[in-house]
Amino acid sequence: MPALDRRVPAVLLRIDQNPFHHGTLGAVRSLGRAGVDVHVVAESASSPIARSRYLRPGRIHPPPRGRTDDDVTDDDVLASLVRVSDLIGRGRPAVLIPMDDLGALAVARLRERIGGRFLLPEQRADIVESVADKAELARLCAAYGIAHPTTVIPGSAEEAVAAVAELGLPVVAKWSRPWLLPHGSGLRSTTLVRSAREVGALYARRRTAGSALLLQRFLPAGPGRDWFFHGCAGRDGTLLAGGVGRKDRAWPAEAGLTAVGRWVPNPAVEASARRLIAAVGYRGIADLDFRLEAATGAYHLLDFNPRPGAQFRLFTDRSGLDVVRALHLDLTGRQEGAGGAAAVGRLFVVENYALLSLLTTGGRPGRGDRVGATEGAWFALDDPAPALAMSAGWGLHAVRKGLTAFVRSSQRRADAAAVPRR
Repeated sequence: MPALDRRVPAVLLRIDQNPFHHGTLGAVRSLGRAGVDVHVVAESASSPIARSRYLRPGRIHPPPRGRTDDDVTDDDVLASLVRVSDLIGRGRPAVLIPMDDLGALAVARLRERIGGRFLLPEQRADIVESVADKAELARLCAAYGIAHPTTVIPGSAEEAVAAVAELGLPVVAKWSRPWLLPHGSGLRSTTLVRSAREVGALYARRRTAGSALLLQRFLPAGPGRDWFFHGCAGRDGTLLAGGVGRKDRAWPAEAGLTAVGRWVPNPAVEASARRLIAAVGYRGIADLDFRLEAATGAYHLLDFNPRPGAQFRLFTDRSGLDVVRALHLDLTGRQEGAGGAAAVGRLFVVENYALLSLLTTGGRPGRGDRVGATEGAWFALDDPAPALAMSAGWGLHAVRKGLTAFVRSSQRRADAAAVPRR
C-alpha cells in the first residue's frame, strides 16, 4: 500500500448520537496510524473515541444542531462543516467521510456547496438516496436481478392487511426512509410483526414516520446465514478494497449488529454486490447486508448503506489497506497499485456486544474455517485508552438501564396490587 498523503487531513462526520460507535474509532485509528490528521464531528469530547492517541486535542467538534433533535437541516450540517474547514485552513481541503446514513445523505446533497473545502467521490445525490431508500432498493434489485425479499408497499390499511395474508406471518415491516423517523416516537426502522393488527397499527403511523411502510417476507436468521460486503468504489468504479464477511455473532442475537465477524470468501455475495454497485454507478464506500435463504440457497440483499460499516476494519488486507484508507488514497490521487493480499480468516470482535452475546446465547463450536488475525473494535495495544473509557461508560450505561427496568417493574407490580380483586 502506498503512503497516504499526510498533507491532506480527514474529517469524519456523524450526526446520529452514539458515543459507543466503534466504527468511528476504527476510522480514527486507521487514518491516524497512517499519519493523517483526523478531525471528528460527533457527539462530544466525553466520548471514549476522544481518548484515542490518534485524535489530538481540539480535533473533536460538536455535531450539527437543529432546533430539536429531529430538526437537523442541510444548512445545520453545512454550518458545522464550514466551521471545521475554517479551523483546518481554507487552503487545505480535507477528505470528508460520513459515518452514518444521515451524514451520507446530507453530504451528497451539499456536494456542490462544500466542494472547494472537502474532497468527495464523484457521486450524484440521487444515487445515494436511491440505495438508502428501502423502497427504491427493492426496485433496483428487481431491475438488476439481485435477490431481495418479496416486498409489498401498501397504499391503504386494507392493502396492508392483505399483504400479511400474501407474505405470511411473521412479516418484516420497514420504513422506506428510516432517517426521517422522529426521536422519541417509539418507531423503529425495522420491526418483526406477528399479527395483522400490528401491521395496521404501524400503517396508521406513516405520517409520523415520514415515509412509506414496506412489508417484506421474513427470512429466518440462523448460523451462517447473515453476510455482509464492504467495498470502496474508486473514481472509475473499480473496487479498490473490501471483502465479504460472515456474521458469526450478533447483538441482539441473530438480528442485530455484528458482534463477531469473519472474513470468508463467498463468490455469490461478492458477485451480487459488485453487480449492483456497478449498475447504479455508485462511488465511495458502501456496506451491504445479505441473508441466505436456506430453502433456495439465494443470498437476499437486505440493506445498502452508503458509508463505512462499523466493522469495516475486518477487511484490512495484508498491506494494511482498508476501505477508509482506500478512499483517502483515491481522492488524493495515490491509489495506483494500492491493494495487498486478502487476509481471509481474519476476525473482528466488538468486545462489549460479543460479551453480551456470549452471556445470553452461550458458546458455539467453531465452524472449521481458517482463522486469521483478530482485531478488537475497542482494545488496541497501541491505543488502550478508548477501551478503558468505553468499559467505564458502558458499565454506567448498563446500570442506568437496569435501574430504569427495575423502577418500571416495581411500578407495574404496585399498580397491579392496587387494583381491587373481585
